[in-house]
Amino acid sequence: MLKKLFAQTFVYGLATVLPRMLSFLLLPLYTGVLATAGFGEVTVIFSWFVLFNVVLAYGMETAFFRFYSGAAQPKKVVSTSLAALLGSSVLFYFLASNSLPFLASLTEIDPAYLHYAIGIMTLDALLVIPFAKLRAQGRPMRYALLKTANVGLNLAANLFFLLGLPWLASRPESYEALGFLQSLYRPNFEISYIFISNLLASASSLLFLIGTYKTLWLGFDFSLFKKMLGYGFPVMLAGVAFSVNEVFDKILLAKLLPAHMAASELGKYAACYKLALFMTLFATAFRLGIEPFFFSHAKSAAPQKAYAMVTRYFVLFGSVVFVGVLVFADLLKELLIRNPEYWEAMEVVPLILLASFFLGIYHSLSVWYKVTDQTHYGAYISMGGALLTLGINFWGIPLFGYYAAAVATLVAYGGMMCASFIIGRKKYPIPYALGPIAAYIVSGMSLGFVSFYFFPDHLLWGIILLVVYVLALVYFEYRNLKKLLI
Repeated sequence: MLKKLFAQTFVYGLATVLPRMLSFLLLPLYTGVLATAGFGEVTVIFSWFVLFNVVLAYGMETAFFRFYSGAAQPKKVVSTSLAALLGSSVLFYFLASNSLPFLASLTEIDPAYLHYAIGIMTLDALLVIPFAKLRAQGRPMRYALLKTANVGLNLAANLFFLLGLPWLASRPESYEALGFLQSLYRPNFEISYIFISNLLASASSLLFLIGTYKTLWLGFDFSLFKKMLGYGFPVMLAGVAFSVNEVFDKILLAKLLPAHMAASELGKYAACYKLALFMTLFATAFRLGIEPFFFSHAKSAAPQKAYAMVTRYFVLFGSVVFVGVLVFADLLKELLIRNPEYWEAMEVVPLILLASFFLGIYHSLSVWYKVTDQTHYGAYISMGGALLTLGINFWGIPLFGYYAAAVATLVAYGGMMCASFIIGRKKYPIPYALGPIAAYIVSGMSLGFVSFYFFPDHLLWGIILLVVYVLALVYFEYRNLKKLLI
């Protein structure tokens, strides 16, 4: 059972890591083309994307997994959830397109960019169930290919618009020979080009998955929808709170810092924040693999033991990722953030990386409220984390700038992890191996911080620490790893 889980997690990892590795190329592209202030503006817009995407999905993805697994009529679950999201997405597009002045005032985003944003968010909402269906049916390879194609097209379009068109425009003889390009190129249009690229990628994904909507002919089951909505609404509240934890620090940096420096400081923070994406990739791949696993094995014999082992392995591998990223942090910044103007915020990387690690542990611990249909606890915990995020940011950003934002993220995710563990012990006891888990977390933190803060210019010493750490983990976990991998 665990072998199957980790095999799927590996494929989902490829589906997550490969596209994101492609998108990593966008970081040096954006930081090379845009000044820190411009990158800060793009970051704010994408931050609002995260929040609205959660609202537009309103927990239907998790509800889909809950009701699809073991359903007497799984196609009815598909058709009902598709119809619900189709209707709500069309309604959102109509209302948002006719409320641009209000949305521009609310988000402080240029209305010219909002046109693109509304289209992207509508398309992404329509893709929620088609991608969830692939995961529920155990088709990770198709999922991986489509995700990779999406990001590949996005990357290609960005390269074309941000580098190709300006290069052609600088050579009038070749530019004029391709007359249709004259209508595409506009100077100082970089931010719009970024969102046009995203729009094209989302539209292409929907085109490939449009066949899923054939299931709509099976009709809409209102009774089933009410159950799914009741299950998913607390998940949405938790998702909104998660979004606050994930992106509101960037929105508040833009609002609470002095106007003359806000966009620039946000740009530096957002660029260095991206280096923690390696941990996010690992945690996301793990979550994509374990979420269907949680539900499909909830009624098997002694599922708690399997859940405990899953968390142990996550912490084991996550600690290696944590140490590895910090060992190679200086090399990564030179590869991915080409403009040294951004490097000022590198000091926050260990804090954000650790926060992402804690968030991944929280997702693994969250099994108890998902399989027992107590998702409201997830909403409570997430809202508690959001309150910590908002409180620390409102107090700290005017005094300490983006350092406060990084600390707020760490405190919020750490608090959520602890709260889920404490409540879960009472509601759905799982026999976690607390000793080894704590040892992996503490040892990983210690070695990572030592490498980053004490050997920043001595890569060889950092590599030696990493190799010693991996060998020590293999020594202590050899028997368990042998059972899992062989």
